[in-house]
Formats: sequence, C-alpha cells, structure tokens
Amino acid sequence: MAAGTSRKISAASARAHTRKSKPITTSKFSGVLKKILFVSLVGFLAWAYQATQPPQPKTCGSENGPPITAPRIQLRDGRFLAYKEYGVPKDMAKHKIVFVHGYDCCRHDVSPITSHLSPISHRIYYFAYALDIILGWLFIMLIKDIVESKGVYIVSFDRPGYGESDPNPKQTVKSIAFDIEELADQLGLGSRFYVVGFSLGGQIVWTCLKYIPHRLAGAALLAPVVNYWWAGLPSNLTGEAYKHHLPQDQWAYRVAHYIPWLNYWWNTQKLFPGLSLIAHSPKVLSQQDVELIPRIISIREEYMAQVRQQGEFESLHRDLQIAFGKWEFDPTDLKNLFSENEGSSVHIWQGDEDRIVPVKLQRYIARHLPWINYHELTGTGHMFPFADGMADSVIQALLHGNKSPS
Repeated sequence: MAAGTSRKISAASARAHTRKSKPITTSKFSGVLKKILFVSLVGFLAWAYQATQPPQPKTCGSENGPPITAPRIQLRDGRFLAYKEYGVPKDMAKHKIVFVHGYDCCRHDVSPITSHLSPISHRIYYFAYALDIILGWLFIMLIKDIVESKGVYIVSFDRPGYGESDPNPKQTVKSIAFDIEELADQLGLGSRFYVVGFSLGGQIVWTCLKYIPHRLAGAALLAPVVNYWWAGLPSNLTGEAYKHHLPQDQWAYRVAHYIPWLNYWWNTQKLFPGLSLIAHSPKVLSQQDVELIPRIISIREEYMAQVRQQGEFESLHRDLQIAFGKWEFDPTDLKNLFSENEGSSVHIWQGDEDRIVPVKLQRYIARHLPWINYHELTGTGHMFPFADGMADSVIQALLHGNKSPS
C-alpha cells in the first residue's frame, strides 16, 4: 500500500501564491478613481479659467452695442474718446479746463466744478439775457458772472471703457495722461490748459503732473484716491489707514494689486461681498455724503445707465487694477513743476471725514510736497464738491494760482 505523501511549502511561496490568487478589483477601482479625479480637476480648472475671463465689451456703435450720441475724437491708436463741453466757446475763453471724472462716472459727472454752468451753446452765451424769463434772474446772473467775468471753458470726457469712449485693454498709468493731451490738441485748447480731477480722476491728475507737466497751467485734485502701495508712503501710516476700510474693500484692493487677473471674478462672484462702491453701498458714506446723496441722484438719474453700458470690466474693474496696481512712478517724488510759471499752482482738496480716501494719507502727501496748496475741509466727506459754493471755491483758487481768490 502506498504511503501518503506531503509537500512542504516555503513561507515565501505561500505568500506569492496568495498574491496571485488575490482579485484585481482594488487596482481597477484605484485606476478609475484617478481618472475621475483627473477629469474633475481639468473640469474645475476650465471652469475657473472661464470664470476669470470677462465678457467682451459692448463697444458703442458696434453691432448690438449702445448708440453713439456724443461728439467724439479719434485717437492715434484708433480708439474714440467721447466728450462734453461747458461754459463759453473755446475761442472766447480766458481759461480752459479739462475735467477728469471719478470711479463709476462719465463725462456728464462734471457737477463738482460746473454747478452753475450749462453745456456749451453759443446761444446761451450770446442770448443769456433773453432766457431771463425761462431760467430766472438769479441763474442768469450766476452764468453771467462765471461765463463773462471768468471766461471759463470746461471739457469733460468719458475715460476709456466708460460712457461712449472705447475701452483700452492696453491702458496703463501713463496712457491716460497722453489721452488727455491728445484730447486737448484735437480740440485746440492751446499750449497750456488746466486739469481738474475728482476722486479716482484726481489720482489720474498725478499722471498728468508726471508725464505732461509742460502742458499744464495748473491742477486741482479733489479727494484724490491714494494707492496704498506707493513706495513713498510710510508702511505704518498706510497700514493704519487701510484698516479703516470695510473688510470687503480691503480684500478688493488686495486682489487688484496682487492678483489682478482675478479681479473680474472677485467683483462678480456671489459667495461674499465685492467692492462696496460697485454695489453703491451706503456704508462708506459720511454724514455729509448721506445728506448730499439726494442731490447727486437727482443730477445723475438721467444718465446713470450710460456709465456702465459697455460692460463693467473695462470700466470699473480696469480702474481698480490701475489705481491700486504697481505704478511706474511715485507721486510723492514729484518736484515743484511751476516754480518758473508765476500764477500756476497745484491744489489738493480733502474732506476730513472722508471714509473712502483717508485724510491722514492726504495730510502726509501735503507735508511731503509743500509746494502743493492743501485745502482740508472740516466736517466734510468724499462728496464735498457737490456742496453749495464748492465749485466756485475750487475754480477761483485754481485760476488765481498761489494768490488768494478775491
């Protein structure tokens, strides 16, 4: 009888045998999971890319774009710039002023320096007295005083992307100054003219002082926006001023400066608040601003829809990228440009209760640049130019240069 046999199997062989007999379900699942994760990542990146890409602007005069209603000039690069004229005709003017509007505004928003001026009309000048019955004696006397005595001509224009001016995707800190110079040349304003800017438009006046100083007869900056990343501003001061902004605005400014390619998404997403100014939030208004809002709304209600009609990216968002981006120069390094031009001067006007542009930064700039005439207004906010009498005060100080207006 044959005896039973037994085989001894080594531990290594046993483990190998066990591995071979193991099902391959786990490895298949792992491969499928990797593919799903990869596809999901690609899909997320594609979505993220699309979310950061702004829509094409609806350029005025293009198919499906807003109509062209304003006079415009064509710049050397082919873009069109819309403008609006006020005061006396150019050939009769003693003083010619280019006004630069602020954030979320347009060429019509020139009220800060034209409280009593009407849009250009030769009939208004030559036949002002015939309008007495219609407009009232007081209004006519105000027009007569400003138009005849001061001989003021003012042109306001839509900055690129606003109103009816073409967007400028290549816009820089420097380019807007040369847009202003070309506007003045094409309108025949002469070798020298004044420039006045309000809010973010006031910040743009710094670029004129830097790049076209030889063309300026004087300048006024009304509550000019300050870039917290200008190298000449002390970091402790900017840090302290920065904290006075709403948290949502602090983040919006950071995004505009550090990651500008995310700017469009940041201010259009609904997960958390974007810039308060885009949403017209009352949280950034001072007491005086709140009191002036009804007046401002009554002025703007007829044309507010025109401001953003070409799209928000090439107007509002582009503004933020430039205003708080990396500048090619520091305004605190500028020298006195009018030392040899008697009667010419630069003025900064600032409200001490401004909650949009901190007054402490303006005070520092004024101390650092003593050749600037600094006017700090007690109890006023950002919208002070709309208050009674301010337009006349700004114009008189500008036209009288370093002299006190009589």
